[in-house]
Amino acid sequence: MTLRLHFSPSDWDRIARDYGAWWAHELDRPLVQITEKVPDPELPAEHTFASNYPWSWSAEEVIAAVTPHLEAMRYYGDAFPRWWPNLGPGVMAAFLGARALSVPETVWFEPDVLREVHDIQFCYQPEGAWWRRAAELTKAAVDAWGDMVQVGHTDLGGNLDILASFRTTQNLLIDLYDAPEEVARLVDEVTRLWLRYYDELNAIIAPTCPGSNCWAPIWSSGTTYMLQCDFSYMISPAMFERFAVPDLVACCHHLDHAFYHLDGRGQIAHLDMLLSIERLRGIQWVPGDGAPPPDQWLDVLRRVIDAGKLCQVFVTAEGARHIVRNIGGKGFLLAVSTDMTAEEAGAFLQLLAREDISR
Repeated sequence: MTLRLHFSPSDWDRIARDYGAWWAHELDRPLVQITEKVPDPELPAEHTFASNYPWSWSAEEVIAAVTPHLEAMRYYGDAFPRWWPNLGPGVMAAFLGARALSVPETVWFEPDVLREVHDIQFCYQPEGAWWRRAAELTKAAVDAWGDMVQVGHTDLGGNLDILASFRTTQNLLIDLYDAPEEVARLVDEVTRLWLRYYDELNAIIAPTCPGSNCWAPIWSSGTTYMLQCDFSYMISPAMFERFAVPDLVACCHHLDHAFYHLDGRGQIAHLDMLLSIERLRGIQWVPGDGAPPPDQWLDVLRRVIDAGKLCQVFVTAEGARHIVRNIGGKGFLLAVSTDMTAEEAGAFLQLLAREDISR
């Protein structure tokens, strides 16, 4: 497949240089990602979720449908070509046997059979339909695009989130009180399997792609992932420390550059504990639906930066300026949500640089 991409090998050299400096806290500016998608009425239909392409299609046919959309993209600042097989948030639950309900532009996971917590055991299932689809899509993308597009790991999910797909959220909350030892056993099983699935996907990606990426817009020349535990919104710091932190520490030790997805104000209670994890490199702050945007949480952003961590946020152009004017840009990855032309992006990056210097 001939890929007509608006991104060159020298652009990848620049990405490797600047992201490497960012991870090392040696980049004196923020990473700023800006993209533009050139309108084209001839483009085929695009699905955010790869699960919405017909399952009768081969993985290669899905990748062929995705390719024109990559070719329509323009990458400015520190943006780079990327794609990952989106089969739903926490798809590892389906790898382990949960029922997956694919609907337009999302996927839900629920118990195939609701079992008591002490009756659940997890094991690696290499022939599962959802795992095979994830692996096949990953391989087809790597084979088609080579080292020009960063193919990312699918959204495996967090340990308690995955377990909740087998017990339901309400039942798992009760289990934390009634059967904590069983919950601890299961989250440990999930972590071990999470690392195995990650490594198997990485074995497909790493030999060809420039580095690693996931569902979030971070990039590393080594291994990286946006870790998460959305379930932690509903539990105390003490429970977070017992049931989530060991998983995060294990994953951080396994990865070169681990990040954490801090989703919603209910997770702020866990922030200090997260910042104390030595090998956790940074925090992605997502305030949640209905909350002020990330740039309006300067106290949270300062806590992350002052703790010596990196920080990634999704912001408008004005939101990026607000952060730079008040905190400075160093240590941030600002994924700008507004499409810009090349001229607009160039002017904005110059403006942001001037505001950062003049602070």
